[in-house]
Amino acid sequence: MILVTGGAGFIGANFVLDWLAATNEPVVNVDKLTYAGNLENLASLQGDTRHVFVQADIGDSTVLSALLQQHQPRAVLNFAAESHVDRSIHGPEDFIQTNVVGTFRLLEAVRAYWSGLPADAKLAFRFLHVSTDEVYGTLGATDPAFTESHNYEPNSPYSASKAASDHLVRAWHHTYGLPVLTTNCSNNYGPLHFPEKLIPLMIVNALAGKPLPIYGDGQQIRDWLYVRDHCSAIRRVLEAGRLGDTYNVGGWNEQANIDIVKTVCALLDELRPRDDGRSYAEQIRFVQDRPGHDRRYAIDARKLERELGWKPAETFETGIRKTVQWYLDHPEWVAHVQSGSYRDWVHQQYSAQEPA
Repeated sequence: MILVTGGAGFIGANFVLDWLAATNEPVVNVDKLTYAGNLENLASLQGDTRHVFVQADIGDSTVLSALLQQHQPRAVLNFAAESHVDRSIHGPEDFIQTNVVGTFRLLEAVRAYWSGLPADAKLAFRFLHVSTDEVYGTLGATDPAFTESHNYEPNSPYSASKAASDHLVRAWHHTYGLPVLTTNCSNNYGPLHFPEKLIPLMIVNALAGKPLPIYGDGQQIRDWLYVRDHCSAIRRVLEAGRLGDTYNVGGWNEQANIDIVKTVCALLDELRPRDDGRSYAEQIRFVQDRPGHDRRYAIDARKLERELGWKPAETFETGIRKTVQWYLDHPEWVAHVQSGSYRDWVHQQYSAQEPA
């Protein structure tokens, strides 16, 4: 048995689905079901006795402690996080509560549980914390990619809160001996991605005939990682990672935002052409850049390949085609996640932006 937090969100749900497709080991899935947590992501597991879902907040120590004692997991994987930079700029308190206070309370509940385990179970137990490359700050155009020893230099409330959570996990290992592992990943994309992030937002807006808003000049560079590759990396780190270590997970694919959007438009032109025969790229609009927008991220994932033999299975070309096709094949999912609160958010974030 493993316990996963945040398992109804984008990366967490993909991990749970892939885990249960690859193994019969049961999963206790704990998610608060905020706007980005969606039980529909897990619809294929309905009736599957290997999947136990519990709606709960990782900040609720009482519930966490009871779940740990009841299910006796051999590992806890923490995906739970507020994760959208723009939302953190408008409302940072939720990010502090979930990413910092929530991680602290989860660590304390897990430490108490782990301390009481029999010797063999205690030795085998793992706590794996899923984090982001954004904790490292920004890179110049010619700077080498982030390694695991890069200084933490977060530049947004979101990345600062994740950096704080990473430090807590490290401290609980060095102070209390908790057997932890940390992964820092680059930008994920793929199925089930909530359409506030770049790629799904562009797909959804394009199909709806809406503008495709791009911050600033669109030259912000990110390393893009297909979500199922990320999930396979996490499984490998859980299996064989060195206790207390951090592993960077990347897709070896640096691209500027504008190029990502043009690629999405070209795929849509091919797979779902506009009625008027024109390119979706005509819907691109440049809007005022967001505050503190990091210019470039790049992940050096050689440690993970060297020590644990992991490499991404997807190229960007194969992964982005699968992603666009998934959204075309699942219009009901898209329609269901576009709730009133989601539409209000997109309107607030983009409609008042002046052209850059």
